This record gives sequence, C-alpha cells and structure tokens, in this order.
Amino acid sequence: MGIFPDLLLLGHLIVVTYGHPILEAPESVTGPWKGDVNIPCTYGPLQGYTQVLVKWLVHRDLDPVTIFLHDSSGDHIQQAKYRGRLQVNHKVPGDVSLQLNTLEMDDRSHYTCEVTWQTPNGNQVVKDKIIELRVQKLSVSKPTVTTGSGYGFTVPQGMRISLQCQAWGSPPISYVWYKEQTDNQEPIKVAVLSTLLFKPAVVADSGSYFCTAKGRVGSEQRSNIVKFVVKGKGLPIFSIILIISLCCMVVFIMVYVMLCRKTSQQENIYEVARAHAREASDSDETWRVAIFTSGCSSEEPSSQTPDNDYSDNPCLGQEHQIIAQISGDYARLLNTVPPDHELLTTKDKSAC
Repeated sequence: MGIFPDLLLLGHLIVVTYGHPILEAPESVTGPWKGDVNIPCTYGPLQGYTQVLVKWLVHRDLDPVTIFLHDSSGDHIQQAKYRGRLQVNHKVPGDVSLQLNTLEMDDRSHYTCEVTWQTPNGNQVVKDKIIELRVQKLSVSKPTVTTGSGYGFTVPQGMRISLQCQAWGSPPISYVWYKEQTDNQEPIKVAVLSTLLFKPAVVADSGSYFCTAKGRVGSEQRSNIVKFVVKGKGLPIFSIILIISLCCMVVFIMVYVMLCRKTSQQENIYEVARAHAREASDSDETWRVAIFTSGCSSEEPSSQTPDNDYSDNPCLGQEHQIIAQISGDYARLLNTVPPDHELLTTKDKSAC
C-alpha cells in the first residue's frame, strides 16, 4: 500500500521538473559599433502557464543590474543610459528578445534574460539565460541592390519605382549612386542617398547602375552593376483598331463627297444640253448670226460656206473669226453638241 502513493509522488515530480517552459538563447552575440543588435531570447508557450514577469539584466562588476522590466503595468527601462535605444519584443508569444540600438563600445557585457511564469497550480517558475554581447568596429560590407516593387529591374514607363542600396557595417554608412556611360566614359554621379528614386520612370532612365558604400571603418565598397530597363507603353490593340477604322472612314467620306460633287456637275451640264437640243428640235429654228463690222460694207451679197475658211474679202475674215469665237463659247457651255442637231449660220444679205 505504501508503494502506490510513492509512485504518484514520483510522477508528479517528473511533470513539475520536465513540464515547465524551456528558455532558449545563444551564448554570445556580436553587434556593429554605432549599429543595432538583436539579442535573442525565446521559449515555447505551454498551456496553463502564464508569463507574469520579464527582466533583462546587465552584469556590471560583480552584481547584475536590471535595465528592463516588463510586468502587468507595462514596460519599464531602469537605466537612463538605455532610454530611447532599448526595447523588448511582445508581438510574438514566447519571444522576449532584446533590441539594442546605436551600440557603444562600453555596451560590451554579459546580459541575462529572465522570465517568470505562473503555473496551473498557482505557483511561480523562473528561468534565465546569460548571453555575452560583443561590440566590434565592422568594416562596411559589399552593398546589394534591390528594387522597391515586384517588377524587378524591368518596369513600365510612368511607374514610380526605387533602387535601394544596402550594406552592413559600423555606421554611419554613406551611399553614392552612379550610372554607366558609353564609349568607356567615366560613370556619372546621379544620387548621394541609399535610395535612387524614379518618379515616374521614363525610357531615358534605362541604363546600367551601381552604388558604393563607405562606412566608419574600412574602405569603400562597390555593388554589382544592375541593368535597369524602362519599357515604353504601347497603345492597346483596340485603340490601334479604332484609329485605323476612323482613318478609313474619313478617307471614304472624302472620296464619296468628291464623287457626288462631280456627278452633280455632270448631270447639270447634261440637263442644259438636253434642254437646248429639245428646244431647237421642236421649233426647227435656224441659227442666224449677223455680223456687223465697223468700216466694212458691201452692196453685193457675198456668201461663205462654213467649210471654206479662205476669202479675199477682209470682211469675211473678221466674220469667220467672230463666228468661231461664238461657236467655241457655245461648245464650252454645252460640252457636247448632239450629233443629230446642226447649226446653220446665215448672213444677212444687207451686211457687207
């Protein structure tokens, strides 16, 4: 009977010993001088265990000093030296990592991450981890170039896009952007910032670019050359079809108007000719042209046939010229003379 209670007690001790959250952290972390560093400290949340207290301590001389405290009332920075450059993560459950910005050389030390939980039976459990922080003056690394969009380095014209140059090392780090030139000419400086912004990008911005980075320590570093291409926007296919259709319509309307005007003029001339021909045919009238020329008169009647253009009489020469002029004017008016209608020209026997 005494063995069974002992087994129950042993089982309870095993659960208490191995059932608590496990705190995990690296032994050491190295941060850049004048830069930022993240000191990891995490644990896996367990059902029934509630986090009630988080502490970060730094070892000064022999005794550790609390620099950060988080409880039910919120965050509390215990040392003025760390105010404005220290924060602890609370966004992810089980992550209590310390973020320390603008590292100084005297920040080198051993830091302790300490977490307290309340167990399901109301007791408290405390776990801690010690991490060594090293601060080094780091030379700047080779910079990398990325884009601020999902298009990569080939983008459509009119888009707002940026090329970003990033390097690691002890700050401050200064950046310069260059654009390669043709014919082995020296690259031209286009910006002195880490971000090269195009707002908006145009076809003329296309070319080969690279950036340089210079840190507090070490020599200047240069990135790889990237080819940046800006493609011009072409017209959509339906716009091209619409433009072609409108051009064809305009040409068709112009041709149609010209043909209609020409047809109308021809019909008017044809109607005039038909009207004159009809009147002449119905009345069977003979055209008579009397020619009177000043200073030319004759008692003798003289007849001149239309087929003979030669005459010794000067009056007849002038008479023939006037008849020819009248005939030409009439022909231009009618355009054509009906083949079945003949004009008879007679001269008054009393003239010339």
